Amino acid sequence: MKAGYNPNRSPVFCRTTHQDNLAQQDASISEAPSAASSIFDDVILELGKMDVQTGHNWNIMGEHESHTHTHYSRAHTQLLQPDGNRPAAVNMSMEGNILVTGTSRGIGLELVRQLAQKSGGGAHIYACCREPEGAGGQALRQLSAQHPGKISIIKLDVADEQSISAAVEAVKQKVGASGLNLLINNAAINKPASPASLLSTGKKDMMEVFETNVAGPFLLTKMLHPLLQSAAKNCSAGEGMSCRRSAVINVSTVLSSIQKCPETFAMAQMYPYRTSKAALNMLTCCQAENFRADNILVAAVHPGWVRTDMGGEQAPLTTEDSVLGMLQVLSTLSSKHSGKLLDWEGNSIPW
Repeated sequence: MKAGYNPNRSPVFCRTTHQDNLAQQDASISEAPSAASSIFDDVILELGKMDVQTGHNWNIMGEHESHTHTHYSRAHTQLLQPDGNRPAAVNMSMEGNILVTGTSRGIGLELVRQLAQKSGGGAHIYACCREPEGAGGQALRQLSAQHPGKISIIKLDVADEQSISAAVEAVKQKVGASGLNLLINNAAINKPASPASLLSTGKKDMMEVFETNVAGPFLLTKMLHPLLQSAAKNCSAGEGMSCRRSAVINVSTVLSSIQKCPETFAMAQMYPYRTSKAALNMLTCCQAENFRADNILVAAVHPGWVRTDMGGEQAPLTTEDSVLGMLQVLSTLSSKHSGKLLDWEGNSIPW
């Protein structure tokens, strides 16, 4: 685990830059009811004990807008100065085209907010959610209005192939030959209600979760591949892989780790969610190999346990601090990270 956050380490984005957006899932995660909180309170306490005993930095779920509870991280304070203030030295000059799925609230919405605030005049953010015109998209619409010309809201349901095709075509028409610099596959669902045990989980639950959490990112990335290729070619020949050039970031979770399953299973069974994210990890590895010749970086990441509607009030991280940390990590990724699973502090997680 890192000794601490270095406030002097400022992310540097290329001139043709692209952003790091992480994501959060869409309102699609409303399937995870608040009744799950009691079981996760126990999980959090237990992981806290494990953190003290082993020194591990635990993160429970990949924070998508709706993953009921995400990562436990006592080290969230690494993002703060000794006086408790956020580091003012984090300077991010962002350009390029960035697409994030699951942006109607929580981390996804905060990503769009910070990207719009910190990015340069050449940056454009494509914020995707299932119902942009409905009540769930109100905050995103308000944010877009505050930053004219910086944010395009795209209707996208990653569980619907026709919706994916329509969204890709809309983005293609907007970006043209400049391509897409950064894709954040964040939208995901978690069902049935926690603990999603063996007995409570049915075939329909498994199929619906896999459709959204695995097939959705697969199809979206496949269809956007030509745009990612275009962006990679537009950077200078000497520039290596990075989120500044062309990258795919798949939001995953420590619960996807096969190696760590014996340590986490009793506390959070979550059959559909765990297995779907393990499949997403393999998708990450396959795409990393597939896209290597195109100089497109592919990695899996997960944010910390964040104080959102689904994360709960006990979460140690605010969405603001979580996004700040994730942007810091994404700004440092290179070819050596392609095909890897990292947490929001940059620590490697075993598959």
